[in-house]
Amino acid sequence: MTLRIDISGLPSERLRFAASPLAELTAMLHVLVEPGHHPQLADWAGDVWTGLRPELAERLREAEFLWRSSQADFLIPARPRPTLAEELDDVDRIDDERYVTAALVTTCGSNRVHFGMPSPLTDASARERALDLAQSRGALQEAFAERLLADPAAVRARVRDTLEQCAEAFFDATWAGVAVRLATDLRVKNDLLKRQGVGAALASVSDAVTLAPDGDCIIVDKLQDKSTSAHGTGVTFIPSVFGRPHLVAVHAPGWHPVVQYPVAEPSAAEPEPVSLETVSLRLEALAHPVRLRLLRTLARSPQTNRELAYAWDLTPPEISRHLAVLRRAGLLTARRHGRYVRYTLDAPGLTALGADLLAAVLR
Repeated sequence: MTLRIDISGLPSERLRFAASPLAELTAMLHVLVEPGHHPQLADWAGDVWTGLRPELAERLREAEFLWRSSQADFLIPARPRPTLAEELDDVDRIDDERYVTAALVTTCGSNRVHFGMPSPLTDASARERALDLAQSRGALQEAFAERLLADPAAVRARVRDTLEQCAEAFFDATWAGVAVRLATDLRVKNDLLKRQGVGAALASVSDAVTLAPDGDCIIVDKLQDKSTSAHGTGVTFIPSVFGRPHLVAVHAPGWHPVVQYPVAEPSAAEPEPVSLETVSLRLEALAHPVRLRLLRTLARSPQTNRELAYAWDLTPPEISRHLAVLRRAGLLTARRHGRYVRYTLDAPGLTALGADLLAAVLR
């Protein structure tokens, strides 16, 4: 399942890497409502909630679906600005039609609703459908959708004011440190883009972002098969510290393609995230009871093919087939000793499966 961004004929300078205060604030808001996705930031989230004024905490809850399961497209700028205020000014310039549609998609469930013509702002049946979908999601969503459709200007002003209060409450202080890490990442990405080209720059973003062999398409590992075009707009890549492990992509019709990606952790010892294909291989390998038995045996001590065959009353060819699956999944290591090859459980690979699986699913 992929998002494909058509970049055929696009000059390399139309692929932009830039930091966005608004996108990073949106990532922080997501962490606050989904701390389980970001265990490494749980302490930060707890401290922020503790320090919030009750009124601001309530405001965040009333609009949390703008950044909980997915982020409203207007919160991920295609043309990042140096300051949050400038980016919020750009959001104010979006017409009501595009703003309301983007807000309703996240309010009603991005995988369940596609608003086109007629508009719920002007058409009674489209409005009723939007409200029915919002109601099915919950009372908060229904109330928010009703206010949005009745008075878009008032809701837009309230959302902006809420974001500005977040800046004062926690974002400004946190951004000062985050911006340094983002600037470091951007220097690397822009240098790769300039010196080695688009493919090298994309490879440094994530193993979930690749350039098609013909160079005409950027492929992003996402939940659903979608496609969009960068013709006339370009593509913007926005690094994020608080977004890890998510890849956020803006691809709806009428919006410039944007990908917000997680920057690498500062610790050099941290392993690179594995691909979804590797996670799938590991799950498939562990699904067979014989392979589970072999892993449990190898966890105790290294064994040869023949030793394993004898222990489990299987033929050496059968054992070889199972060992090959486990090796492809990265769950075993093999080392030759004279005439024999001894197999050992790769404990770090098995241990990381939980984190790798979570990261691949949340991506």
